[in-house]
Amino acid sequence: MKSFKILVLLIIGCVMLNFIAACVQKTNRINTAGSTTILPIVQAAAEVYMQKNPKINISVRGGGTGIGIKSMINETIDIGNASRKINKRESDLIDKKNLIETAIARDAISIVIHKDNPIVELTLKQLKKIYSGDINNWRSVGGNDKKIIVISRDISSGSFEVFNEVVLDSTMVKNDAMKLSSNNAVATAVSYTPGAIGYIGLGYVRNELKVLKIDGVLPTCKTAMNNEYKLTRFLYMYTTDTPKKLAQDFIDFILSQEGQKIVEEQGYVRIKCFE
Repeated sequence: MKSFKILVLLIIGCVMLNFIAACVQKTNRINTAGSTTILPIVQAAAEVYMQKNPKINISVRGGGTGIGIKSMINETIDIGNASRKINKRESDLIDKKNLIETAIARDAISIVIHKDNPIVELTLKQLKKIYSGDINNWRSVGGNDKKIIVISRDISSGSFEVFNEVVLDSTMVKNDAMKLSSNNAVATAVSYTPGAIGYIGLGYVRNELKVLKIDGVLPTCKTAMNNEYKLTRFLYMYTTDTPKKLAQDFIDFILSQEGQKIVEEQGYVRIKCFE
């Protein structure tokens, strides 16, 4: 009987220890998801942050801005990463919760084509006509006689919504456009498709792509900082209520001098200047 009681106590003790360990692990974990545009910044910042804080674990996932904001609203993550502002429909779902919006960087949506395409510049009007289907051949904008392959982002993407607002002015993207789920997918597709055109975040620009001037202006850190480039935007992190201390500490780290250096190293534009 005595040995049975000891066994029961040992089992209860093990259960309690596992429970405590699970609570500690949960307390020391930050979950983020959302925009693939911000993904390189958050991944790089998380790596440095965890090196400085070995007991902290940061989970970083993509999925698109819409997924990030929805997960944040449903409280399945701590931080929702977004490449656009939260919209009214989404903010209404938050009900009475206190929404906290933090801009962590600037970006320039870069229009890219295959490196062998001779075109170097488009106007905003030409870009709209290409994506709406009014222009279907590169010859119409001074290029070779070649069909234009339009590559867009899917509807869960913040980049798609910003592009739709600024370029298309709510006009529909042509029906046969390829709609891809990430910046990396767009960059890869354009680099392998001679007639393609697509748009990606500044941090995803690579040598295999040609970046176009839009209305005479190239997307660069300088033209994004001074808003000369018309497809400039802010990148955000969203939380609800008062974020748990770890989540706020991580956001503060990205806004720190060291964090903003990481922003620049990933090809984006810092939101804060330091002396």
